Amino acid sequence: MSNKPEILIARAIFPEAVARLEEHFVVESNQSDESWTQAQLVSKLRGKHGVLTTGGERIDEALLSACPDMKICANMAVGYNNFDLDAMTRHGVLGTNAPDVLTETTADFGFALLMATARRMTESEHYLRAGQWTRWGFDMFAGSDIHGSTLGIIGMGRIGQGIARRGAHGFDMRVIYHNRSRLEPRIEAECKASFVDKQTLLKEADHVVLVLPYSPASHHTIGAADLALMKRTATLINIARGGIVDDAALAAALKEGRIAGAGLDVFEGEPKVHPDLLALSNVVLTPHIASATLPTRRAMADLAADNLIGFLIRRAALTPLNPAAVASGR
Repeated sequence: MSNKPEILIARAIFPEAVARLEEHFVVESNQSDESWTQAQLVSKLRGKHGVLTTGGERIDEALLSACPDMKICANMAVGYNNFDLDAMTRHGVLGTNAPDVLTETTADFGFALLMATARRMTESEHYLRAGQWTRWGFDMFAGSDIHGSTLGIIGMGRIGQGIARRGAHGFDMRVIYHNRSRLEPRIEAECKASFVDKQTLLKEADHVVLVLPYSPASHHTIGAADLALMKRTATLINIARGGIVDDAALAAALKEGRIAGAGLDVFEGEPKVHPDLLALSNVVLTPHIASATLPTRRAMADLAADNLIGFLIRRAALTPLNPAAVASGR
């Protein structure tokens, strides 16, 4: 019988990362990438000491009570709203995430989504592919400018700052932001960004980008009343988490022309998408791929693996979310 700790890899990841984990652990891996129910996840985790999750697997009180051997849950994502950290701390289970390694890649994508939305790229591509382009028109798919416009960022962490730098330094945008707390003057200067309240941001921004973490407090940060404050010519970009935007209210605003367009990489209840959004042409929809470059996804997998190895073998995780769990751990 092996004395190695036992772990579960809940979704398919790079084979090289699996092989590295197998050097240290007895590994059960979901390389067939099956979609497990919560009950199946609990069954798989019984007797396991750790799990590598990808952001969609819910780690909660019921699961932890059923899996008393669990010591660490390593998320291959920067967000961790799939973790009930309070319950994990009570059970002495450490949570880790994958910050930093995806910052610039995600900021690249956020800005690309902004550009695609403002310039109506997917709408015009669908038009062309459908064989509808027969002549040029002076206002055909005329969108809004990015250079020289006002960029509003809600959530000014690492990714938000990356988007601000791209806008301010690359496109001569005026950058305003709203955050739970104001940034240090040095960071504001680097981003050429000014702190404003949320209402001011929504009223003044030509492009609003959401990059804040999801929590019960941030649920429906953008709802019908918030959308009503925005310019009719404005665009809304969400690369944060589903649930931060009221998707039904957004679909209504887009349908009625109360804002010009939206770019969404995340959705309430994903992978399901609100059917009203699917029926609209003035929204760019992508399947939660903001961090999806091969180098970045490899780095995310490697960091999750490093956290499992670091904690279960050396008792030192690299990016702990709830270090109090170690002190109270069983």
